[in-house]
This record gives sequence, C-alpha cells and structure tokens, in this order.
Amino acid sequence: MILTEFQNITPIVNIPSILQHGILSYAQASELQHLSVALQEVQDRRDAKQIPGGLSLHEYANVYFHARNPMMSRRRNEAGTLCVLRVSIEILTIPGAVITDQNAVSAYVKFSAPDRLRFMDLDYIFALNWKHPENQIEEWRHSSAKCAEILIPHRIPPHSLLGAYVLNEEARSQLTGFGFTLPIEIDADLFFN
Repeated sequence: MILTEFQNITPIVNIPSILQHGILSYAQASELQHLSVALQEVQDRRDAKQIPGGLSLHEYANVYFHARNPMMSRRRNEAGTLCVLRVSIEILTIPGAVITDQNAVSAYVKFSAPDRLRFMDLDYIFALNWKHPENQIEEWRHSSAKCAEILIPHRIPPHSLLGAYVLNEEARSQLTGFGFTLPIEIDADLFFN
C-alpha cells in the first residue's frame, strides 16, 4: 500500500482558525476558541502521557493514518458538521515527528521515528472493519491500531493541507463558506454513512 496522505478529523467551524494557524497541538488549541471532537476521558489520559525522548502528548499536533476509525465511528451522528482534512505526508520531515502503531494512549503503543514507517502494517490500519466477533482481544488490538497517529511538535502548518473530505454537498458548501479553497471530495463512507 502506498501512503498518499494523513487525515485529521475536525469540526467545519474550525476551518478559519486552521487556515490561519494550522493544525495545533491540544495545548496550543486550548488558547484559541474552537470546537473539539475529542472525548474528555481520552484527553484526560493523553494529558498524562509523555512521549519517550520527546514532549508531553498534548504538545503534539496529531493526525491519523486513516480517519475511518473508532473515533469517527463514535462521532458519526455529527458527520454533517465535520470534515476530514487531507494532510501531506511531507509532515514526516518536520523535526521531532513521531509515528505510533496505534492510539497514542494505548498501554501497548510503540512510538517510532518516521523512518520506521516501512515496518507498519498499513493494510491492517486501513482495513474498513476492525470488528472480530470471534476474538475480543484481536478486536481491541485492531481498534487501537485503526487510531495509529502521526505526532508533530506544536503545529502542522497550513501549507501542509492538501484538501478535505466531507459527508455531502451541504457540508461542502459550509466548508467553502469558511474560505476553504483546496479540493473537497464527498466521501460518505469515510463518515460511516
């Protein structure tokens, strides 16, 4: 599998700020008015996480390998108000970039330098379904792997954006209304619709 982009789930109303400031770390975003899709119980765990040899997890801007993951599944009822930003893989060249093989707060997560990307099972991460009714442990493992992340210190600059995915034409209109001029694709499946 050839990796062509990373993805970030965000409310459409955040687009003006993202176009101006980029995708910010949780710590930096907390200083600006914005809407968050973050689940508080997860953020509480992220707040306590330190990246080995790096910053605290909340000091990193994060994007997913694939936004069709358990996080998006939990937000499917909000799909019409969300977009998935397409982010250049060139962010891996930003000093201090870190990749994870699963959700960064997982007890079993592995943090790696970007050059270790070649060892990741991208087919597993990009699988459309992570349910394994016959094997609960495998389902937990796969669910966490679907949330594998790229962590960039402090912010991902706006010039790293390639475009966006939205649920429908109405969401596309909202996005363009906020000044988004990059390519926008409708992909209902990404939003579990």
